[in-house]
Amino acid sequence: MTGKLTAVCLSPSTGTVKKNVDTGTLVEGMGLEGDGHMGFGHRQISVLMEEDIEPMAKKLPDILPGSFGENLIVEGLDLSSLAIGDRIGIGESVLGLSQIGKTCHHRCEIYHATGDCIMPTRGLFFKVLSGGAISVGDEVRLL
Repeated sequence: MTGKLTAVCLSPSTGTVKKNVDTGTLVEGMGLEGDGHMGFGHRQISVLMEEDIEPMAKKLPDILPGSFGENLIVEGLDLSSLAIGDRIGIGESVLGLSQIGKTCHHRCEIYHATGDCIMPTRGLFFKVLSGGAISVGDEVRLL
């Protein structure tokens, strides 16, 4: 089974809305080059499925890729059954699932911008096991 990468988003600081830049470089053991979460322990890359964003977009049509602080958006590949340690491939890059969901301790810019945040329940966090260039349209596959 495969899906498609529909957004590559970054921001220079954590807890903020990210901007879709369409392309980026994943750095092994670090994250997405230029992103505030780069080198952020086991949550180097955050991923959401397009299918999880769509219900929020119906309620809030101003939502753009990166509105929830996600680095990558994947479409057409169900990642909800992944377990810690499972891997996905994007281009030459390999990501290992390190955390499912997260606790939000305060209402950050993302919550105030969207009125809700799906990262605590739908967010997937990965470590970069093998880096490389990624771009919107790249195939995403389970390994």
